[in-house]
Amino acid sequence: MAESAGVQAVSPCGFGGGAAPSGSGGEAGAAAGAEGAGAGGFLASPFLPLIAIFLIFYFMIIRPQRKRQKEHDKMLSGINRGDQIVTIGGFLGTVRDVREDTFQIELAENVRVRILKSAVQSKRQVNNAPAANIAAKEQDKKEAE
Repeated sequence: MAESAGVQAVSPCGFGGGAAPSGSGGEAGAAAGAEGAGAGGFLASPFLPLIAIFLIFYFMIIRPQRKRQKEHDKMLSGINRGDQIVTIGGFLGTVRDVREDTFQIELAENVRVRILKSAVQSKRQVNNAPAANIAAKEQDKKEAE
């Protein structure tokens, strides 16, 4: 294949091929620089799906998990003596002593155990509504008589 003056052979990949003609040294250097700039954009495109997958994982998995962990830590710091808790194992107990990383809970009368704070699943809300309803019903009966 013969090259005419000032024309450079280009391969199907888009990269320059062949030697530069003898009289056009400056033009060949500029053409090679332009082709090199296009190659940098070509290499960035395979990373776009990876970046998209990472963003999906972050917003769907990592961020909600951090939020749940912060809420759990806040709940643990709010547990005091007399609160009822549920352990990961399903035991219900009343907190009798709070230490730096443990609780002493009472599972039944005179049955006390020490557990790690990380073993607490949730703080149980004591429902005093039935006792209030019974007191209100008794009050209504007295008023009716």
